[in-house]
Amino acid sequence: MARSPSIVPQSASNHDVYIVLEDFGGRLGRAWSETAEEDGNRATLLRHLIEGHYIRPARIVAFNTTEGWSRDVTADVADELRRRFVEFEDVAPSMLEFLERAAKH
Repeated sequence: MARSPSIVPQSASNHDVYIVLEDFGGRLGRAWSETAEEDGNRATLLRHLIEGHYIRPARIVAFNTTEGWSRDVTADVADELRRRFVEFEDVAPSMLEFLERAAKH
């Protein structure tokens, strides 16, 4: 019986990976955004949120396959962005909408 390829990154390093569920609205609905393996870290995620790389981020999940856990980190990421807000010169409207939606949950 053929085995399905693993979705676990080939990198042997123990690190947390972040993925974003985007809400494309209407008939398109929600989908997990494609993320290059090297861009799945928290620092890149924060930068991409600030720069507006995501259309309408609805949820953020972190996981670590080496440690065997996953969790919703939407509120944690929103809190960090709010704390660091004064550091940003320019922020994308999508990030401001994300912070507003995250505050309601």
